[in-house]
Amino acid sequence: MSGSSLAAVLGQGGNPAQLLRNSRIGMYVYPVVTPEFSNWRVEQQAWRDSAVLFDQCHHMDELIVEGPQAEEFLAYHGINSFSNFGLNRAKHFVPVTPNGHVIGDHIIFREREDKFILVGRAPTSNWLQFCAAYGKWNVRIKHDPRSPSRPEGERVLRTHYRYQIQGPEAPKIFEKMNGGPIPDVKFFHVDWINVGSKKVQALRHGMSGAPGLEIWGPYEDKAYILSVILESAKEAGVDLVRCGSRAYSTNTLESGWIPSPMPGIYTGDGMLAEYRQWLGADSYEATGAIGGSFVSDNIEDYYVNPFELGYDFYIGWKKPDFIGKAALEKMKGQRNRKKVTFEWNREDVLKVIASAFEQGTPYKWIDFPQPNYASTSADMLLKDGKMVGMSMFNGYSYNERCMLSLGIVDPDVQVGDILTLKWGEPEPTAKTSTEQHKQAEIRVRVSPTPYSSEARENYADSWRSKV
Repeated sequence: MSGSSLAAVLGQGGNPAQLLRNSRIGMYVYPVVTPEFSNWRVEQQAWRDSAVLFDQCHHMDELIVEGPQAEEFLAYHGINSFSNFGLNRAKHFVPVTPNGHVIGDHIIFREREDKFILVGRAPTSNWLQFCAAYGKWNVRIKHDPRSPSRPEGERVLRTHYRYQIQGPEAPKIFEKMNGGPIPDVKFFHVDWINVGSKKVQALRHGMSGAPGLEIWGPYEDKAYILSVILESAKEAGVDLVRCGSRAYSTNTLESGWIPSPMPGIYTGDGMLAEYRQWLGADSYEATGAIGGSFVSDNIEDYYVNPFELGYDFYIGWKKPDFIGKAALEKMKGQRNRKKVTFEWNREDVLKVIASAFEQGTPYKWIDFPQPNYASTSADMLLKDGKMVGMSMFNGYSYNERCMLSLGIVDPDVQVGDILTLKWGEPEPTAKTSTEQHKQAEIRVRVSPTPYSSEARENYADSWRSKV
């Protein structure tokens, strides 16, 4: 790709929506971690029935923000309130543009009064690095980008290892790891536990809806930490299942997080125009792909706001100012779309799969367990022939024995409504992740978010259940 910045690339191609629909980056890859340790069905079952080990060492960016203005900087560039953000706490950090559109999200940990660690996808990391320079803040930032999607056998090193253990049997493993009962850690709080001879930080988390902890520390301790985890599980009599990259990406379908919304940075003047000049031509924002049946030449049709994703209760309205505050105040009283889960009709899914065994042009292939073929998905949802929402992340749950997707719908759409999901793209693009195909209509039932009853009960006070 020619050009040194996103702005230069857009200057050559003109339309950002067309640029991204024709991206040749290929399938979105969860790097380094083996696709399957046993098989993805057993690995999905483990977070519901026993215990699962997620290796999160490679697929996320990590950003360390520290310095005298670290809290002020982050509070200004995120919608979150920091008034109750003490030490040993974590938050779901969400930045928006001056126009109120979501850029992405990170999990943010407070290690000291003046030091924070943020973990997540590239759009938020890129934005915060730019903002640190743009506003001349007294902060220091260390960026550890996610591991290469295709390392081609090269050695991969990170600043920290990061493991997560989930499932109903997980507490037995924690007690063995710790050499005794662990502290009673509240949800999204952090405490210290023992892992063999190492003392490590542990976040009370629950991505898949079951109880669990996420632990991290220096990457050079990774092999030792893994060996202690596996040995502790064996001693506890727990069948700990290691989760590969194929199953890992599907856990959010049961618990209700939309992981890859379109960053709302391709339009807008002022600092957004300067940001597009700052972003490289090889950045996530310049090379990512849009996939799905919803086709628009207006990139803003793919943007979302915090109200639509269920993040509005994060908003620190009492903060004197933060980027996007004025725009969000205007959105607050509007009829915003809402986040829901879609349960795909079994017969319609089987019809799509069966077409691959027939002569002629098949329907778009549904890969298992996770058929997203682009960085950002946008599939049309219709009611009586009218578009009423978008499906944004999809996959198969072996636990629920059905295809599920997460997305947003108009506010008058109700749980239980039957909609039509348009599957497949209406016209060929340059994407290498799509084959020649025809579109299919798949009936979907609007369902609660989170879909898993376990997740709904455990996340009663979290963003996952706020719609």
